[in-house]
Amino acid sequence: MEVRIGQRVSRGMLPLLALHTVSEYYRSDHKPPFTAALIAANTLIYLRPSFLDPLIPPIEQVWFNPHLILKNKDLKRFLLSPFYHIGEPHLVYNMLSLLWKGFQLETSMGSVDFASIVASLLVLSQGVTLMLSKSLLLFFDYERSYYSEYSVGFSGVLFAMKVVLNSQSENYTSVYGIIVPSRYAAWAELVLAQLLVPGVSFLGHLGGILAGLLYLKLRSTYSGSNPIKVLIRGIVDAVKWPFKFLRRRRGRITGRGTVGSNRAWRCQTCTYDNNNGSLRVCEMCGTIRVVNGVSSFQRSSHSDGLPLDELRRRRIDRFGGR
Repeated sequence: MEVRIGQRVSRGMLPLLALHTVSEYYRSDHKPPFTAALIAANTLIYLRPSFLDPLIPPIEQVWFNPHLILKNKDLKRFLLSPFYHIGEPHLVYNMLSLLWKGFQLETSMGSVDFASIVASLLVLSQGVTLMLSKSLLLFFDYERSYYSEYSVGFSGVLFAMKVVLNSQSENYTSVYGIIVPSRYAAWAELVLAQLLVPGVSFLGHLGGILAGLLYLKLRSTYSGSNPIKVLIRGIVDAVKWPFKFLRRRRGRITGRGTVGSNRAWRCQTCTYDNNNGSLRVCEMCGTIRVVNGVSSFQRSSHSDGLPLDELRRRRIDRFGGR
């Protein structure tokens, strides 16, 4: 079955990706927002809806190509190529992998830390791949397969994430049906992917693994704050700043008003002004609070049998004629 979505024709895999993602978020107690944002960004770039089409560069301008990146100092190719995919299976496989890894990492370390790790791994994996291809050219004159290779996709970052996720694991996992120790799963997948999946970027995947190892090494030796984390936290704080003045009122919100706000309220029985808005009964006479006619006019046991004039007299005696 073919479904047109944006400028693409889906053969059923994208709706399944959406269904699987929504299902995972629905049944999970933790709903990591940055993972969802990454999946949405990759999917929207692939679909190229008409309202975003003028803002999204075509894939021809963002292919990861070491020769063009170094020749033209092209940061657009360096930074944007991971978010592009050449086909529906390529996108869906990577996003399902991102969904699982993102859930594990983001729920364990928080969204800001996870965002900083993803940004670090993206830059490191792209940089390592670039250096590997340039080194092969300089030392071995090996240009055709790697230095002039065109590639896109999030898989390099995913390999780096897998290294970070499994770095301390003592468990075993299945890679294409072969059980291996989790900490070596990325290496096993690197080899098996080359054997079983034609056309995948060996150097891009290898760069991702080495980037993950480099990140772990840098994190273990550097005790200062992660500058990328500081930058992301600053951006988050800047976005949240306008909303700090829009404080939500405490209490339950109904269609007839706010119950339990901090505003003063006047008792309809004894006319005493209660300054504590969280109280449900009058401090003077004990009458149950009435809000927009919703609550009953029942009195508590402290006021049963007392006439209204007596309640007012007690109020005057207690508060000196106020």
